[in-house]
Amino acid sequence: MVGAGRPVSLPAVSAPSPADAVDPAEYPRKVLFVAGAGRSGTSTMAGLMQILGLHVPKPEVAADETNPKGFGEPQWVVEHHDRLLKEAVVQVSDSRPDAWFETGRVSTREVERIATADWLEGHFGVSRELVVKDPRLSWFLGLWRVAAVRTGGTPVFATMLRPPAEVVGSKQTYYANKLGSAHLAASWLNMLLHTERGTRDSTGLADGDTRTGGRVFVRYADLLDDWTRTTMHVGETLQLQHVLHANSEQIRDGHRFVDPSLRRMSQTLADLGLPPTLHELVGQTWEELNKLAEPGGDTPEVHATLDQLREAYTDLYAEAEAISRSSVVAAEQKLKKQLKRPGGPGGPGPGAPAGGQPGGDPSSYAADKVPHSVRALVPPSVRRGLRRAVGRERG
Repeated sequence: MVGAGRPVSLPAVSAPSPADAVDPAEYPRKVLFVAGAGRSGTSTMAGLMQILGLHVPKPEVAADETNPKGFGEPQWVVEHHDRLLKEAVVQVSDSRPDAWFETGRVSTREVERIATADWLEGHFGVSRELVVKDPRLSWFLGLWRVAAVRTGGTPVFATMLRPPAEVVGSKQTYYANKLGSAHLAASWLNMLLHTERGTRDSTGLADGDTRTGGRVFVRYADLLDDWTRTTMHVGETLQLQHVLHANSEQIRDGHRFVDPSLRRMSQTLADLGLPPTLHELVGQTWEELNKLAEPGGDTPEVHATLDQLREAYTDLYAEAEAISRSSVVAAEQKLKKQLKRPGGPGGPGPGAPAGGQPGGDPSSYAADKVPHSVRALVPPSVRRGLRRAVGRERG
């Protein structure tokens, strides 16, 4: 069965002898970006890397009931990504293939590249090896790669793999997601296929190019079953010095941190009741991604198959958009009503002057107060038409 294998056998972690000790201040600058869909084990991976010595920039997002052991996420990164996603009008779990173009457009802005690099530079003063993790990260891989290189660091990537049915179930359980299994499965597909493509240039150090420091794909189940073996595989593949020089106390802390019962979801793809074509694409993609987690499995043949699956998903989504045009028109009409309704978003409140908002400026209709779930249904071309209709065209 694909995905049932284990990582390559590696030597047990042990403390280095004094003769082998290396001053961490002399480690090469490196940033480990932990990517993947939310609820796929990214927090466990980031937490283990922090225990083994990599630095998670402070302040961190506080733990809560959905993740009591902590998220391993820098607060600044989460806020940075939230702001950029809002600018691009993209959801965290967006299933639209075109959403990658929107986030890519925002990522190329020089002001964002400077801000991201400046933030990284400040934290390199604390440690030479950083770990950056956030479920929104994959949308901005190019932005972070540029920032790492500009600060003299090597970007490396670890993408977590968890069965899509478990990811969907976990999101529905812990996030009270009401968008449905089909949407969540499609967003998983969109996220993983484009994350794989976005990290493909990071093929390792064999060519001597330190800008492409490597990537690994890690099964969440493997991490829970034998975290020492799995993290050593990550450390050796990506040459993470803190992992390679971990000591026995850190290993004990890691054992206390990892809880095999974290894998609480047991549903399968068949339990989701997906449309047949989507079900097939998700299953095939999961099978191919699992090959990347096998020793020597990151091959051009697998890449070619994943490219075909990504194209097939893009075609499927385009067909769904074409068929569901009536839903888009209905969303457009709802949006127009909400913009114009007295007392509604953008409409005049009690005592407000004619023309909408206080001051009577008709161009000040508060379109961004319309629920994001409604706005995201409206294609960019339609949104532009609506902005023209209410005098809110962007320059």
